[in-house]
Amino acid sequence: MNARLERLPILILHPHNRCNCRCVMCDIWKTAEAKEIGAAELERHLADIERLQVKWVVFSGGEPLMHSDLFRLAAMLRARNIRLTLLSTGLLIKRYASQIARHLDDVIVSLDGPPEIHDNIRRVSGAFASLRAGLRALLEYRPEFPIRIRSTVQKLNCSHLRATAATARSLGANGISFLAADVTSTAFNRTEPWTILKQDEVAVTASDLPSLDAEIEALIREEDCGGFVAESPEKLRRIADRFRARIGLAEPVAPVCNAPWVSAVIEADGTVRPCFFHPPIGNVSAGDSLLQVVNGDRAADFRSNLDIATDPVCRRCVCSLHWTS
Repeated sequence: MNARLERLPILILHPHNRCNCRCVMCDIWKTAEAKEIGAAELERHLADIERLQVKWVVFSGGEPLMHSDLFRLAAMLRARNIRLTLLSTGLLIKRYASQIARHLDDVIVSLDGPPEIHDNIRRVSGAFASLRAGLRALLEYRPEFPIRIRSTVQKLNCSHLRATAATARSLGANGISFLAADVTSTAFNRTEPWTILKQDEVAVTASDLPSLDAEIEALIREEDCGGFVAESPEKLRRIADRFRARIGLAEPVAPVCNAPWVSAVIEADGTVRPCFFHPPIGNVSAGDSLLQVVNGDRAADFRSNLDIATDPVCRRCVCSLHWTS
């Protein structure tokens, strides 16, 4: 694959760097200073966004709905026929339901299990009730609005995958995807990798694996895998293998992924990464344009030297992106 990019189909923006949950598997909520991508900053990048033929922008974070003027950013991108997806905790969806329905194309909402488990993992009282109310309000504005659920598998919910899928159906979602909790990288505002003791608080450990394996097999038998549940049976079983690899019971295997060649992540402070998990390749707040950063020497060298199959970050990665369009 080319080291210099002619096209960048997917751009992931962190409009706001803070979050309104206190999830056990994430440290973003510990961020003290609020930062956001302003309209003037986005305006500066629009020419490069067009030149790189961006087709899909994903608002991630942090919680994007904490941004002071998110829908102004959305309008600027929507005017260029770019698909817009919101990744959200769901806590603020009811407040902004009408704007979401008008300005965005779809939402992906985090769900950690049935109500009590979800609230326990989010460490926010009433989190599930707020999520449910928000999605109901959104569907009142646009009954056909696409809603997908993303669930992060970990110690506290690994025996409840079927209940999580059933809860997603009850919320009116079009589907659900599962992925293993990331506990080894420096993503999600971790200044240093977690200690083994901290990892064990969140990860599925050896004693939890039989329950997870049984739940995955039951999910495969009872659900439409590859349909409502996005993952195939093979991919669901890989979730357990991710946890096995962490404790030395299996070899870590990198997913099929081409993220560094088809996407980039811009964080609220201007930091640009090739994906969520690898180190930065530059910063667009330091005067460089988006095009200069994604095709700069640092980025080109990274892509030239990256062998996903053998790279230690990729081999431990819980996520994957394989864009073929």
